[in-house]
Amino acid sequence: MTTLSTAILGYPRMGANRELKRALESYWRGDISADDLHQVGATIRKRNWDYQKKAGIRYIPSNDFSYYDQILDFSCFIGNIPPRFGYVSGPVDLDLYFSIARGNTKDSSNNQYAAEMTKWFDTNYHYIVPEFDEATEFSLTTTTPFDAYKEAKKWGVDTRPVIVGPLTYLSIGKSTDGSNKWALLDKLIAVYGDILKQFEAIGVTDIQIDEPIAVTKLNNTQKEGFKRAYDAIAAASSVRLHLTTYFGDLRDNQSLVYSLPVYSIHVDVTRLSTSFETVLAGFPADKQLSLGVVNGRNIWVNAYDDTIQKIQRAQAVISPDRIVVATSCSLLHVPVTLANETDIDESIKQWLVFADEKVHELVDIVTGFADPSADALGANRAVQNGRKTSALIHNNAVKTRLSQIKPLDYVRSSGFSDRSIKQKQLFNLPVFPTTTIGSFPQTDAVRKARRDFKNGGLSANEYESFLKDQIRDAVAFQEDIGLDVLVHGEFERNDMVEYFGEQLNGFAFTSYGWVQSYGSRCVKPPIIFGDVSRPKPMTVDWSVFAQSLTVKPMKGMLTGPVTILQWSFVRDDQPRKDTAMQIALAIRDEVCDLEKAGIGMIQIDEAALREGLPVHVSDWDAYLRWAVDTFRLVTGGVMDSTQIHTHMCYSEFNDIIEAIARMDADVISIETSRSHMALLDAFVKFNYPNDVGPGVYDIHSPRVPTVESMSDLLKKATKLLPVEHIWVNPDCGLKTRGWPEVKDALTHMITSAKQLRESHNVVSVRP
Repeated sequence: MTTLSTAILGYPRMGANRELKRALESYWRGDISADDLHQVGATIRKRNWDYQKKAGIRYIPSNDFSYYDQILDFSCFIGNIPPRFGYVSGPVDLDLYFSIARGNTKDSSNNQYAAEMTKWFDTNYHYIVPEFDEATEFSLTTTTPFDAYKEAKKWGVDTRPVIVGPLTYLSIGKSTDGSNKWALLDKLIAVYGDILKQFEAIGVTDIQIDEPIAVTKLNNTQKEGFKRAYDAIAAASSVRLHLTTYFGDLRDNQSLVYSLPVYSIHVDVTRLSTSFETVLAGFPADKQLSLGVVNGRNIWVNAYDDTIQKIQRAQAVISPDRIVVATSCSLLHVPVTLANETDIDESIKQWLVFADEKVHELVDIVTGFADPSADALGANRAVQNGRKTSALIHNNAVKTRLSQIKPLDYVRSSGFSDRSIKQKQLFNLPVFPTTTIGSFPQTDAVRKARRDFKNGGLSANEYESFLKDQIRDAVAFQEDIGLDVLVHGEFERNDMVEYFGEQLNGFAFTSYGWVQSYGSRCVKPPIIFGDVSRPKPMTVDWSVFAQSLTVKPMKGMLTGPVTILQWSFVRDDQPRKDTAMQIALAIRDEVCDLEKAGIGMIQIDEAALREGLPVHVSDWDAYLRWAVDTFRLVTGGVMDSTQIHTHMCYSEFNDIIEAIARMDADVISIETSRSHMALLDAFVKFNYPNDVGPGVYDIHSPRVPTVESMSDLLKKATKLLPVEHIWVNPDCGLKTRGWPEVKDALTHMITSAKQLRESHNVVSVRP
């Protein structure tokens, strides 16, 4: 029997122990040189290539590594640098590269603010948004993708270089001057031709071109662009083009993509909306079919029998020598290796696979396809059956409670206009009230105390005393600078999702399961393996203690059900909706307990609401119905006088503003500083009725914004929103920033708010 080919679409780049994260942050502090940083990158790349080669993978990626973001890499590769950075020509060095990503940190008074950052389709990975204007030109400025191929070749590994496709690149970018970005397509096509010619010149035979935009609803311009672009690109060289789609299936775009002059087409089989036979229908006889059967987005063991059955169905219409068994997408979205996990329950660990293990799953599947008696198949069946029947997963009390939810459980007793009157009378806040999103800096001392407590170096009483001291200092600081609504700082929390998961039933945790979120920022997603419930209150004591230190309002801080869902590895044996509803009931109990304890403002962060939006628009309504319902279930049990806040960051709201309004939060805070308040347009056009806190401080950049820059943003907000509905806050939590910059930035923010009150002659209490 002909052996199937195997392919990995991309590999994690932080390293098994976050080596790249530490090197990046050391470089930004000036503790190591650029050569030192490059050495760390080279070590990670070699390790990844060697691992895949040793396992026998046919298509091993190169140029999947990045020091910050692969989309930013490509922008720098083709010379698409925002004009504010003063770039003229030549190679893009690290200082310029990181300035685009993080803002010019050497001179905060200039206009070199960071480029906008947003989510990569429906993942928690953030990319740097390409910027275009009428004068944008493209030309090759660096040799990074070519160097990566030659570097792997030096180590004896023949790779398939990865680049983002032209249609995806243009689609995810933005026009900064109102010009039509699609007028740049021919210029972009020309530079792709140059790229392929240079790859061909150094011996590249195959190249992976990622076009995830193909699984979305394409307009006519995009459809015509696909045909025009690939006709030209395919003619530019003899390099074989492997067109890669993922995060969904092709649907209405299938015939278009199948008609393109490429060597192979990759389909994400883990995200099919229709039958597998639909994928096979009409597949061209002259192309290779890459089947993304090993999930690159989740960590559950592949069901080998089901996967092999799909391959067998495929070979009925396509010969095995034209079938590639692949990961569904890049493995960037999962941890590196399970080998280091020694603390997780072995009963659960056997159900899990990370990037390294997924490499071997591909090999096992190919082996099992050729030999139905292979040992790997029997072992896999035993794991699958054990998981299905495990008592760890199912909780009948949770299932019963879920079945008993009533329509009234989703509804607050009064509408916003009535609630706001009671809340204004109770809280007595000034116009343009100031607050923060929740967290304050997690300093080395905070992290050390947490480690010492976990390792037994601090007793529970000592750790609690330390945390209370941190809270006292944070409350005192907020009162000193004049914030109107305070937070306790979240010093007890390692992560806004992990902290809650650790206190809920149905969650498991890794020690080294880190996944890149953006730049050097990594998260360690919890694993939701079973039914979710709350054994006891999780935050009440901390909020009550913080409130006892001040007469000002103290917000209780919670993470919403959809965000907990999205930022975890979620069980795949029941609908995501059911898991989200279970989480919502647990958080609802926490909200009610906070209210009973005297906490009058409660923020339920749903930063990932849009992230969970399916990539295809036809699936949006169904998702938004249950996603919003989970939020309403969380808040439906509180009194009118309890003010419910929510926070969303790095989201576009125009197309989901009705759903956001249906959440009916009293106050929503959003990221708007990088977009310069452009995201407020959605709230204006919709005539959003509730309060809005547009962020004026970009916390993902180390730049300290000036009073003037914040005032300019607030003035823009007052031209778009009613004055009485505007709150003043940063874009997001301050956990990743340092205290000196936080103190300066928040002081500037409060000064801006006070100036705005004076300029509007509204120093008094809100009406």
